Amino acid sequence: MLEVKNIVKQYANHRALDDVSTRVEKGSIFGLLGPNGAGKTSLIRIINQITAPDSGEVYFDGERLNPNHIGRIGYLPEERGLYKKMEIGEQMLYLAQLKGLSRKDAEARIKHWFEKMEMQSWWNKKVEDLSKGMQQKVQFVATVVHQPDLIILDEPFSGFDPVNVSIIKEEILALNRAGATIIFSTHRMESVEELCDSIVLINKSRKILDGKVKAIRNTYRTNTYRVEYLAYEESVLAVEGLFSIENAAHTDGNTTLTIRIAEGKTINDVLAYLIPLVQIHELKEVIPSIHDIFVQQVTAQASNPLIATQE
Repeated sequence: MLEVKNIVKQYANHRALDDVSTRVEKGSIFGLLGPNGAGKTSLIRIINQITAPDSGEVYFDGERLNPNHIGRIGYLPEERGLYKKMEIGEQMLYLAQLKGLSRKDAEARIKHWFEKMEMQSWWNKKVEDLSKGMQQKVQFVATVVHQPDLIILDEPFSGFDPVNVSIIKEEILALNRAGATIIFSTHRMESVEELCDSIVLINKSRKILDGKVKAIRNTYRTNTYRVEYLAYEESVLAVEGLFSIENAAHTDGNTTLTIRIAEGKTINDVLAYLIPLVQIHELKEVIPSIHDIFVQQVTAQASNPLIATQE
């Protein structure tokens, strides 16, 4: 759906994007990640044709990005983009018609979404009369009402309580199932794990990591497991050449060990040692989360600016 090739963007003495390339597969939910100031918003603005790159190219559905693609994109910015004094119904009609809908079609679709999101009574309200979360609901509907092929969501859960976060997540998944490709920029790493198929991590204007979420997590596996057990008699001790103990906790007679298996050994080797000694209640591999990997990579680059980028 979207291919970004060697994008460079410079603002005076600040390079916002430095040779950034990535690919967003059609029909996927794609996470655009990075700390504040990393260059995420600059890339989003280029995709939306708000600004242009100094060099590099963006391809949309196989074609070089051009003004004809704007109507096929829906963009929810992190900052509010609504007119505070304008009535919500009229404002939504105006925004939908800017995206190419007739007034009749726009009104029908808006009413459908208002009913779906329990916003029927908001039509004659003004934006300034709504809470932050209510404003975000309005902006979400404005983003998707024209049924765009590509939806870009920048911190879509900002201002929402847990109930509305769950509602918007379900709507994002429903839009994706209906065929929309979604770029999802957020600091909420648990949402990335839950929603995204693939991610790119940008830091200090450069791409430092991208790929499928599952594949990335597997790359950072450390052969670490969490074992919960009831000991028959004596405590389990680390065995040199088999496993080391990273952490131990004791609760209500049960012990939970976090162990790292030695190179060349397997969990079956560890189980063969443990089973005569303990009654195992639970065994689970500890795979780093996207949050853990995010922190690790950003911290590593902060301590070593010359760290190699991962393609």
